[in-house]
Amino acid sequence: MNKSIDKIIELGKSTLNIEAESIRNMLNYINNDFAACVQLIYESKGRVVVTGIGKSAIIAQKIVATFNSTGTPAVFMHAADAIHGDLGTLQHDDIVICISKSGSTPEIKVLVPLLKTGGNKLIALVGNIESYLAMQADYILNSTVEKEACPNNLAPTSSTTAQMAMGDALAVCLLDYRGFSSKDFAKYHPGGALGKKLYLKVSDISLQNQTPQVKPDDSIKSVIMEISSKRLGAAAVIENNELVGVITDGDLRRMLENTDSIADLKASDIMNKKPKKIEADELAVNALIILEQNNITQLIVTEKGRYFGFVHLHDLLKEGII
Repeated sequence: MNKSIDKIIELGKSTLNIEAESIRNMLNYINNDFAACVQLIYESKGRVVVTGIGKSAIIAQKIVATFNSTGTPAVFMHAADAIHGDLGTLQHDDIVICISKSGSTPEIKVLVPLLKTGGNKLIALVGNIESYLAMQADYILNSTVEKEACPNNLAPTSSTTAQMAMGDALAVCLLDYRGFSSKDFAKYHPGGALGKKLYLKVSDISLQNQTPQVKPDDSIKSVIMEISSKRLGAAAVIENNELVGVITDGDLRRMLENTDSIADLKASDIMNKKPKKIEADELAVNALIILEQNNITQLIVTEKGRYFGFVHLHDLLKEGII
């Protein structure tokens, strides 16, 4: 192997090891002060305003996004913009989280006294607990790292990873504190595949499909015509308005392999009497699980036990569930 490739791989692994170790060391910083910050934010009537400068500002935006998506109202305020008018973003009951590695940048030193005059509680997510920011804060979240993953120990790498991890720890604790459920999560994530997995029901999909069905004494020709015309690869077998079985394309193929003449066969002769099924009000993602577990492509949908229709693997693929 080329020596330069070896060096790239070695440096990549070293970077991840250093950052991983930095996060492991932060276990020591999840303490009573951390718990107090969680309780403070939970009990607040206002929002969480997260601010920072440089790379810390980017981490602040990510933390804000995570807070908002997990039930904690939050807004981002850039530290430089704050001292040029954006301080008006801050409301009386808001709590401020100020993120900084050094805790002593010029913008932070200008901003902090302005924050203090408003009476807002200030949490310092800081990498230097003896810094100006730490000394002025009401609460400290320690994100100190031993070194950056950068070979020159300059570019923010381990420090920003630590900041983001601390933000995630806060968000998850607040999520749990609020009893934030998957249904709540779905309300904040209605779009995309993630949202659909959390709210899209089987009935939302199956209603778009036709409802192929035959009777137990129907001829095989009738079965084939029904399956072909409805284009779902299967038909339910219904007797006295009750679901008694299912016939799929696979059942038809197996019949042809094992039977010389189909003239006298009926639907009841080849149907599966124990079809896989799912209730219409179940989540569509649960239909996918059943399909995958049984290595099948369509599933009968029932409503309170009554035949409702079909959901097909292609339907789930089309909706982005897969």
